[in-house]
Amino acid sequence: MAGTKCIITGVPGVGKTTVITEALTRLEQMGVPYANISFGSFMFEMAQRQGLVANRDKMRLLSKDDQRLLQEQAAEGIARIDGNVIIDTHASVKTPKGYLAGLPEWVLEALKPDLFVLIETDEDQILGRRFCDPSRVRDLDTFRALQSHQSFNRAIAAAYAMKTGCTVAIVTNADHLLERATGDLVGLLT
Repeated sequence: MAGTKCIITGVPGVGKTTVITEALTRLEQMGVPYANISFGSFMFEMAQRQGLVANRDKMRLLSKDDQRLLQEQAAEGIARIDGNVIIDTHASVKTPKGYLAGLPEWVLEALKPDLFVLIETDEDQILGRRFCDPSRVRDLDTFRALQSHQSFNRAIAAAYAMKTGCTVAIVTNADHLLERATGDLVGLLT
């Protein structure tokens, strides 16, 4: 299939969705179309169609086998989308027992990404954003926990690149510098 497949990740509260939304607007104005796919939403919609879950909160209660099958099906479905695609997901998920890879081998093999982008910023800025956003329920993390999560995301992005041959880029979304982050992402996608 023609087009660029770009995976964009970032820890909760880094402003990933905001940067993606702004970049998509700018890309559209430039005549460079991109489909924006949330990997989790794509999986949920598939699970709903298959009658596995009635709401998104039930996704985490599915068996490991059902989760893997849904991941495979979602990745294969996204891979079939022609043209440029942004896949909005998480490089890793923080669990009580440690970090879980957000993109297992079978997902990466199906998606075959061209580019992997980490959206990052200073941990104190992420903490401030989480504290000031009443519309979202997020984990209460410490500065050090966020630092560890972003560091792990960099390490796992390198592993993803080793597996797929894609390039890895980091876009910094610092407070009051959304235009710069948007411009950096648009530059990577054009």
